[in-house]
Amino acid sequence: MGIIIAFVILGVIIVGIVSGGVAIYNRLVMLKYNVDKNFANIDVILKQRVDEIPNLIAVVKKTQGYEESLLNQLTELRTAFLSSRSTDEKVQLANEVGKLLNSFFAVSENYPELKAVESFRTLQLRVSDLEDMLSDRRELYNESVNMYNIGIHEMPALLFARPMGYTDKPLLHISEEEKKYDGIRF
Repeated sequence: MGIIIAFVILGVIIVGIVSGGVAIYNRLVMLKYNVDKNFANIDVILKQRVDEIPNLIAVVKKTQGYEESLLNQLTELRTAFLSSRSTDEKVQLANEVGKLLNSFFAVSENYPELKAVESFRTLQLRVSDLEDMLSDRRELYNESVNMYNIGIHEMPALLFARPMGYTDKPLLHISEEEKKYDGIRF
């Protein structure tokens, strides 16, 4: 009779451990796919943003004396973004494109003849609208990345996450230029 009770207790412990492992695995999978889904929503807008870069460059090249190195960097980043396959790499490149676009528009302030071109203003508004949409979705994406990163570092999930190849994911950052507020200018 004592042996039967020992087997029942051992069976309950084994079922408990397996159930806990399955629950942890399912939570890790849910966190990963939640991040992937939220990035896919952002990726659409990021692609639209990089698709506007050739249009901006074409308009800007019509004016003389503009920052050639800035245009070349934008072109290189666009090419790298479009050929990128990994989410982490796309996030890094999107952060760099955002910084460079902010520099691009800041430098355009020094060229009144460029700002007077209607197609440049239209493209600038288009990129600005895309940035607004990105900021709305960036918050949700960063929250899901934060939950994922916490989830893979919590015990006992940490014991499963590392062997399964789960690693930290980067956040979409806000550039220093976006954080600055110089007040309203008239």
